[in-house]
Amino acid sequence: MKTKLLSVFALVLVLASSCAQKDDQAAKIKALEDKIAQIETSNTAVTPVNAQSATDADPSTLGLFEFTEMEYDFGTINEGKVVEHVFNFTNNGQAPLVISNITASCGCTSPDWTKTPVNPGEKGMVKVVFNSTAKSGAQAPTVTIQANTNPTVTRLRMKGSVTPKLAGAAAPAGPLKR
Repeated sequence: MKTKLLSVFALVLVLASSCAQKDDQAAKIKALEDKIAQIETSNTAVTPVNAQSATDADPSTLGLFEFTEMEYDFGTINEGKVVEHVFNFTNNGQAPLVISNITASCGCTSPDWTKTPVNPGEKGMVKVVFNSTAKSGAQAPTVTIQANTNPTVTRLRMKGSVTPKLAGAAAPAGPLKR
């Protein structure tokens, strides 16, 4: 009888503790549901933690390109000739102008530029070299400049025509009469 009484007492303790856990869980669930209801009924927008905000750049922190020309016409050249042209610019912005990168439209074009910051009122340059080897016909290589300007991307262009090399003295077509 003593063992039965002990087992009944142990069963009552287990049931009582599981009921207390259920009551605790129910209270936590109720608290979460209340918080969700408050968020849903309020008119405030929730901004994700990883959201990025975009603001307009302050003009006083930007450089400003003023190129003497944006396009250079090299005319008609023979295939294999290398054309170089220097595009000069003045920084008319309120901050030092920094060119972060320049990319060419193809492997036939290579750029070089002023690597140091160009202070307001000072001059800089972008040199573009076009190699016409294996090129023929109308050509328009471009370079794309990325800098601390607005807009951040500026394009310069060369244009012209490449006359192909002659393949040498062509052999006569067909049989020869003697």
